[in-house]
Amino acid sequence: MGVRRRGGAQGGQPRRLTRKRVLLHIVARGKIGRSPEAELTDRYLKRIAWPTKVTELPEKGGLLPDAASNAVTVVLDERGKALSSMELAKKLEGWRDTGRRETRFLLGAADGHEEELRGKADLLLSFGPATWPHMLARAMLAEQLFRATSILANHPYHREG
Repeated sequence: MGVRRRGGAQGGQPRRLTRKRVLLHIVARGKIGRSPEAELTDRYLKRIAWPTKVTELPEKGGLLPDAASNAVTVVLDERGKALSSMELAKKLEGWRDTGRRETRFLLGAADGHEEELRGKADLLLSFGPATWPHMLARAMLAEQLFRATSILANHPYHREG
């Protein structure tokens, strides 16, 4: 009698566990154009192993793109919660492991976000009490997303303490 294998791949090789990756979608007000901030943002986004997308909206007006079903909405706001890189990685891990398909990070224009949008957010995220130019905040967000996904991949980029 032969050995019975459950769920293995062809050729008797064990099936590799693959985790679905969450789309990291940055929705930002304002056109970044060709600038040092754009280069820095692109540098970090290209290094992220998870799928990424950037949608630019005009400073005023323009509709938010439709979100995937069960998407998470993170609004960057000075009144939000400041998370460490490890805490952000844990949030992404939780959303990924509960089957979320997309995490949208909404960056406002110079005047921030409307109260209604802040109220609908799953998380209000802050980069601390300082005020940051929104183009620089985009680069900072890209770096933190690269750092968080590197932490989850056990990559040595992040050094704690």
